[in-house]
Amino acid sequence: MFKKHFYLLFFLVKLNLYSQQIYQKTFYKNGQIKEEGWLLNTEKTKYWKFYYKNGNLKKEGSFNHNLETKYWYFYSSNSVKEKEGHFKSGQQNKWWLFYDKNGFIKHKCQLKNNQKNGYCLIYKKQKLVKASKYKNGKKIKEWTDFSSFKGENNLNDLRQ
Repeated sequence: MFKKHFYLLFFLVKLNLYSQQIYQKTFYKNGQIKEEGWLLNTEKTKYWKFYYKNGNLKKEGSFNHNLETKYWYFYSSNSVKEKEGHFKSGQQNKWWLFYDKNGFIKHKCQLKNNQKNGYCLIYKKQKLVKASKYKNGKKIKEWTDFSSFKGENNLNDLRQ
């Protein structure tokens, strides 16, 4: 009986030592926070935030085994949102939105493995002015008016 309990206790202690989950914060030399988030052993996991030296948020999102995953947000040093989008295993995927200096959408693109793969929609003054379609990073078609774009494409593809 003693041996069984000893092995079970040893296993639980060993399991705990090798799967430590801690919240970590690192700082710049000026005392401002640089980054904060969860570590599982030595790998970034769960939600993280990264900051500029001035203390403003730079980017935020989730990790899984040190790779970006799920939805991320990126900001300029003066706190204006620059872009946001999905990651899968460290690669940009699905829709990504890119903003101008006033916080309006400049363009949005469908990406797969860090490449344009699908539609890219370009906006000026919050109006759609151009659309392009890409396959594996190469432009295969471009439209400059919405009616021809709508006529030639299945708009359900835009929902992905």
